[in-house]
Amino acid sequence: MKTLDAVVAVLLVVGGLNWGLWGIFQFDLVAAIFGGNTAALSRIVYSLVGIAAVYQALSWKSVQRRLVGAKA
Repeated sequence: MKTLDAVVAVLLVVGGLNWGLWGIFQFDLVAAIFGGNTAALSRIVYSLVGIAAVYQALSWKSVQRRLVGAKA
């Protein structure tokens, strides 16, 4: 689970940075890297970020328990 949580965290950071760049500069980094916002690779990245967000939302309590348990 730690690997999955790390992958989810990276995807959420990528998504957050992309949204931040869009909000401040109207620049879509994912689209710039993968060939436009309708390119297949861009859509895959967008989809993975969305799935990561859903996973994080659904497993938030479980992640909190693991983090609190790791500190003890």
